[in-house]
Amino acid sequence: MTTAKIALSVPVEVLRLAKEEVNAGRAKSLSSFVSEAMDEKLRRSELSRILDAMDAEHGRPNQKAKAWAKRILKRSS
Repeated sequence: MTTAKIALSVPVEVLRLAKEEVNAGRAKSLSSFVSEAMDEKLRRSELSRILDAMDAEHGRPNQKAKAWAKRILKRSS
C-alpha cells in the first residue's frame, strides 16, 4: 500500500494515550495506530450508510429481529 506523510494536531491527552498503546506493544507504531483508527472509523461510517439504506428499503428491525441478531452475535463471540 502506498503511504503519504501528513501532519496532524491532536489533543495532548489523546497523543499520550496513543503513545502508551505503542509502548505497551498494542500498536506497532504511532503511524499504524492512527492509520488503523482512521480505517476503523471509515469502515464504521460505511456500515452505518449500509444499515441506513437497509432501514430505508425494509424498515427498521422489530424487537423479534433485534433479539435474533443479539443471539447470533453472542454465538459468534
